[in-house]
Amino acid sequence: MANLRPGDDSSPESGLERRRRSWFRSIHDHDERYEIDEIVYRAKDGALLEVVHDLDALRELSPEEWKRKFVERSHSSQWPYGSGVWGKKEWVLPDLADENIVSMYEGNTNLFWAERYGRELGLDELWIKQCGNSHTGSFKDLGMTVLVSMVKEMIAGGKQIRAVACASTGDTSAALAAYAAAASIPAVVFLPRGKVSLAQLIQPVANGAIVFALDTDFDGCMEIVQQVAERDGIYLANSMNSLRIEGQKTVGIEIAQDFDWEMPDWMVIPGGNLGNVSALAKGIDMLLELGLAKKRPRIACAQAQSANPLYLSYQRGFEVFEPIHARPTLATAIQIGNPVSVEKAIDALRRYDGIVEQASEEELAQACARADRTGLFNCPHTGVALAAMEKLVSRGEIRRGDRVVVLSTAHGLKFIDFKVRYHEMRLEGIESQLPNPPIELPARYEDVRDRMLREIEQRFGR
Repeated sequence: MANLRPGDDSSPESGLERRRRSWFRSIHDHDERYEIDEIVYRAKDGALLEVVHDLDALRELSPEEWKRKFVERSHSSQWPYGSGVWGKKEWVLPDLADENIVSMYEGNTNLFWAERYGRELGLDELWIKQCGNSHTGSFKDLGMTVLVSMVKEMIAGGKQIRAVACASTGDTSAALAAYAAAASIPAVVFLPRGKVSLAQLIQPVANGAIVFALDTDFDGCMEIVQQVAERDGIYLANSMNSLRIEGQKTVGIEIAQDFDWEMPDWMVIPGGNLGNVSALAKGIDMLLELGLAKKRPRIACAQAQSANPLYLSYQRGFEVFEPIHARPTLATAIQIGNPVSVEKAIDALRRYDGIVEQASEEELAQACARADRTGLFNCPHTGVALAAMEKLVSRGEIRRGDRVVVLSTAHGLKFIDFKVRYHEMRLEGIESQLPNPPIELPARYEDVRDRMLREIEQRFGR
């Protein structure tokens, strides 16, 4: 399809907006536009694309009407609106046919008031958005439902797509495999061999995807998947495909809804390929533009020190960004040295008075353990965000009365090896401060009683 521009009367219908209520456009040249069902990932100059919505059409409902509609749809049994993503369908893919939606009723995840953890840090309102409480155990479900649904509609419309494919550090491949399996669409995933958890590896295997474990890192897998997408009729499912961002942006809208449409002061999110940062801002942008929210929160992006190209750029005022070779990190899903969505993320951070902080391996492991002791059970990537948040609190940038939301990206059960090694004190280079290994004793009442009472006294003073 030729690029359609406003006022291009050579098209049978003048202007793309008249046919669609959403479309792709280049983030550099807003006149460079593509139809939402076109197989395209980048603009002519190589820039990423973004999905744009007809805001005038959305303004036909008042802010209060949108609020009421979103609340009424939450957790409903009316297809497909019970999904946290598709309950906001008009803001995501308004022209998609309902029969082509592939949904696991993703989203609507718990916004957990971390009362004890916050109290220990000196915060009155610390909340954890538990995005890992989802079908495949991570926030990636939010974007994958949108992408796979669009692919299903494209195939139904006659487009030749042999399979969908992604490079992954684990969670993306799990989401793609599950949603593609539900849609009867072949899925291909490329993983860096030996760099994902066993739980993450088995998810796409179990869902019937074609799984390649390659002798490279995520950035190397990303190069391969872009080549097969360009040359072999395979549809690219990574977050450089801006359809993914449309689903992921709904987490920001959910958080606003959770707080009765009052925005928090801070949102803290782990950063790897950085699509999550731009997605969060995109959802909040729509809330502000359509009058459902009035306040812009600050966004803090947290990176592992071993994979911190955005942090290094932030230290230089974002004047220069240079990819790095990411070193091994416990936060394997964000071990990315050349993030695809960096330009979008930097733009979002500038607009949201953003901060980028980093966390060492020691800091992320201890932060995870401290949070777990208060009832949480999150992934090591969330540990990066928690450690960064703790630093901002200690420096006084996050204040006691601030409402803070940390986005937990995946469920801790996907990373039990990390937690087991922590509590068995086997994490290389890390001295576990809060180990809690099982106590092995003979099965004698007297031995158990004596040890139990001693442990209660030592740990809890009771």
